[in-house]
Amino acid sequence: MNELVAMSIKGLMLDPVSNSPIVVLKDDEEKFFLPIWVGIFEANAIALQLENVATPRPMTHDLLRNMIAQLGGRVTRIVINDLKDSTFFAQIRMLIGGERTLEIDARPSDAIALALRTEAPIFVAQSVLEQAQTISPEGVEEAEEKSANWFENLSPDDLGKYKM
Repeated sequence: MNELVAMSIKGLMLDPVSNSPIVVLKDDEEKFFLPIWVGIFEANAIALQLENVATPRPMTHDLLRNMIAQLGGRVTRIVINDLKDSTFFAQIRMLIGGERTLEIDARPSDAIALALRTEAPIFVAQSVLEQAQTISPEGVEEAEEKSANWFENLSPDDLGKYKM
């Protein structure tokens, strides 16, 4: 069985090379840092929630949260469970009516945005963390050591610079 590692969001930032948004996950002991390159709209949804910004009308992830609740469901966790060809995969686990469990395929960015809104825990499969250490995003051809040093040396100020 694939072990799961509890993670939280360390921050949002822009990739200095590609200018793409990155959500950085970390474990409690800060042994693992997992950068996930996300789309601009998903990054915005995550940033709005992290900064507790209320929008006048529900955004897509707010709508999902509201629908799940109205249908008697609850998001119990999200898991980033696979990595194939530099693409992360996730599942949203929901409990419906207190008795039925559903596992729904999702993009990690959408799963994270929903987890933030439902206060559901975020997990990453240990196998994904092991694989991700050897992956660099498309278009970024830095040495692993340079990338590792960059993430290790991130300060809270660096992570707070991402604004939409």
